[in-house]
Amino acid sequence: MNNKFIRIYEDIAGRIRNGDIEAGTLLQSELDLSERYQTSRETIRKALKMLYEEGYIQKIQGKGSIVLDIRKIDFPVSGLVSFKELAQKMGHRAQTVVKLFEEQGVDQALSQKTSFGLNEQVWQINRVRIVDGEHVILDKDYISQRLIPGLNQEICNDSIYEYIEQKLGLSISYAKKEILVEEPTAEDRELLDLDGFHNVVVVRSQVYLEDTSQFQYTESRHRPDKFTFVDFARRK
Repeated sequence: MNNKFIRIYEDIAGRIRNGDIEAGTLLQSELDLSERYQTSRETIRKALKMLYEEGYIQKIQGKGSIVLDIRKIDFPVSGLVSFKELAQKMGHRAQTVVKLFEEQGVDQALSQKTSFGLNEQVWQINRVRIVDGEHVILDKDYISQRLIPGLNQEICNDSIYEYIEQKLGLSISYAKKEILVEEPTAEDRELLDLDGFHNVVVVRSQVYLEDTSQFQYTESRHRPDKFTFVDFARRK
């Protein structure tokens, strides 16, 4: 089996990760790469295809392959995008680990924070998001059991939004979000690779179905160097 294209992929990917090949630059042409690695253009095409699928490059017609900035992930503030949808752009560079999945009743403190009714039953789900081997996001979700029945750990490890929309046939409509910077909690320090950072970026979201029922409250806790929060604004 010819694995040369995998070795070429790993070499180029490593050079992108350590900054030897800078984000925003054009990768060498297929011809130049075939000469560099002393191999056929077909082998180079396989390596480039793998780089594209894993989120290292973007192919542009007539120009070549642009190197992407893999150090940060654009996280849309105004949109409602699941981590699975973001992760699909990164290939196997991203994964999810479920750290907690349990049922609980809403107490006074949780009710004030989430707007769920007192004693309402919710799913509590804590998930760590891993990118390039580093634990960089802790997502803490509280989801109404009444509105979203049948959740299990397997669904949480895959995509809750996909389950809601495709299996339950519900429409996720809108969210209210708050973004702030906090000192890491003991839980953040335990579950995230904070790499010396003394703050985390926290996005608190209340998410609603089409009938305006709130089904989810989320605290998404981010290591600050890995994520760029983006939005689009137009002056009227």
